[in-house]
Amino acid sequence: MKINGQHYRTIWPDSRLKFVHIIDQTLLPHSFEAVQIHSVEAMELAIKTMQVRGAPLIGAASAYGVALAMLYDDSDASLARSCDDLLATRPTAVNLQWALQRMHKHLTSIEPKLRYVNAWKEAARICDEDVKLNQVIAQHGLKLIQDMDASKNRPLNILTHCNAGWLAAVDWGTALAPIYAAHDAGIAVHVWVDETRPRNQGASLTAWELGQHGVPHTVISDNAGGHLMQHGQVDMVIVGADRVASNGDVCNKIGTYLKALAAFDNDVPFYAAVPSPTIDWSMTDGAGIPIEERSADEVAWVQGRLASGEVAKVNVLPEGSPAANPAFDVTPARLVTGIITERGVCAPSQLSKLLRSDHHALYA
Repeated sequence: MKINGQHYRTIWPDSRLKFVHIIDQTLLPHSFEAVQIHSVEAMELAIKTMQVRGAPLIGAASAYGVALAMLYDDSDASLARSCDDLLATRPTAVNLQWALQRMHKHLTSIEPKLRYVNAWKEAARICDEDVKLNQVIAQHGLKLIQDMDASKNRPLNILTHCNAGWLAAVDWGTALAPIYAAHDAGIAVHVWVDETRPRNQGASLTAWELGQHGVPHTVISDNAGGHLMQHGQVDMVIVGADRVASNGDVCNKIGTYLKALAAFDNDVPFYAAVPSPTIDWSMTDGAGIPIEERSADEVAWVQGRLASGEVAKVNVLPEGSPAANPAFDVTPARLVTGIITERGVCAPSQLSKLLRSDHHALYA
């Protein structure tokens, strides 16, 4: 996608294969900075602190983390250690596990002296495949939007939660990819952007990238979505996912379940845009998905720009009040109208039939 007219991916290697560039998402929307990651340890920190975030991007970043490890030590022990350490950074997004298993399998079949170059090549393939998957998801989602737009004589109102745009992937994104495709096709769309407390990925990231692309949008408080649905101001909901169980249960950013309940109660179609590496076929349902518990500081402290222009953090809690911070929730398949994948759109119950074949073959 483009920032100030220039195309960017969220992650890209140095031409000499010595380090990796990332967009530091903790600084957005007030400052756009690309930073360099020179070691696997630095990549682990970037994932933990959410300098890079979003399930597809976490997978891509972990692949480059392994490549960075091979730069300094290409032994079996280094490969195993780097995969284990990267896997421990964030527990919920299954793309992380998927990418690391792929890197480990690929590199263990190669003699150590050849692993360095091949690790960078495989990480690049993972990134390129992510872009292709999301471009196809964009087209399948576009058809849904086109069909709904045909019955409207006004802009189509789409609600999204958290950030599942190009910042959450290598490019294009998942939930926002159909919206970008619709906007580019001349369809009048308007996006309701949930702020997504406590880290405000909607207000800070989704609104920023929609604005960069020229897509009309309005930021709303997390609690406003149900009200808007009751008054006919939401035509559909599209969210991303960090992990989807084989039965179609969708694990996404905390607060997604409440939006799904409101959508179900108001007959608003609720879709999840999901590339195949986000599906965990080993999970029969969402009850087994590990839910990351993040620091209470994310609830207590909010970052923003002061009237003086300075970017600062402020504490919004009374002194001594504890806070809990579960980062994700699970939306049961019964509340999901459809799942948008690279193979098409299906009901959650049809997910296995649509995608269960070896998804590595889908990248051809």
